[in-house]
Amino acid sequence: MKHIPRKRFGQNFLTDQLVLGDITNAIKPQPDQTMVEIGPGLAAMTKLLLDGLSQLHVVELDRDLVARLKKTFDPAKLIIHEGDALQFDFSTIPVSAGKKLRVVGNLPYNISSPLLFHLAEIAPLVEDQHFMLQKEVVERMVAEPGSKAYGRLSVMLQWRYHMDLLFVVPPTAFDPPPKVDSAIVRMIPKAAPLECNVKMLEQVVTKAFSQRRKVVRNCVAGMFTEQQLIDTGVNPQMRPETISLEHYVALARLLEKQISGV
Repeated sequence: MKHIPRKRFGQNFLTDQLVLGDITNAIKPQPDQTMVEIGPGLAAMTKLLLDGLSQLHVVELDRDLVARLKKTFDPAKLIIHEGDALQFDFSTIPVSAGKKLRVVGNLPYNISSPLLFHLAEIAPLVEDQHFMLQKEVVERMVAEPGSKAYGRLSVMLQWRYHMDLLFVVPPTAFDPPPKVDSAIVRMIPKAAPLECNVKMLEQVVTKAFSQRRKVVRNCVAGMFTEQQLIDTGVNPQMRPETISLEHYVALARLLEKQISGV
């Protein structure tokens, strides 16, 4: 029986075999690795991944698709976690000593950003992540300071990961075809992110980009004085999208000092 893609789950199933092969080649699954696939859908990628793995974990919300997966795969090979990836605790997946978790998936566009932030919380436990996302989102993730695409998502994820846009995937590779291009991104957690309190960094970045057309002095008014910006190496006349990750981290450290009264 044909599965009807559900809009509420953001379902667009990748069907192009060449693209599926390219993604699998980029991931390079190995038998001794622990991998989890988010949103396996109709299992087109799942089958290819299992060709290289001894076992694969999947997280799937759609009950109909879970039932299909259970009928199709050996339960010893495919470990199914039924539920919402946004609520799932990825740290509960058992990993061999000295190994880290690998995460892959064709992420639903409607939850991609919150899911990326959810996964960032377990970054120290992760070896790498390979995701299919809306091309515009990937461009924002990897954007450099000075680019129109550079923003909150860029800063927060670049603080935690090394990231590369690997290749673009056209709408024709999916059923049903989305209205936009997609892209594959590789995310490798940084062994030693710049030291700062991530909550402070989030506050600074959110405040700065809340009025991105204004100069940073106006954007962070009430949080920092003009002199504090200068002392941190930030030109008060700069716009938020031109300020580097390093300078945002410096401001986050300053905010933490102010709050703690040090």
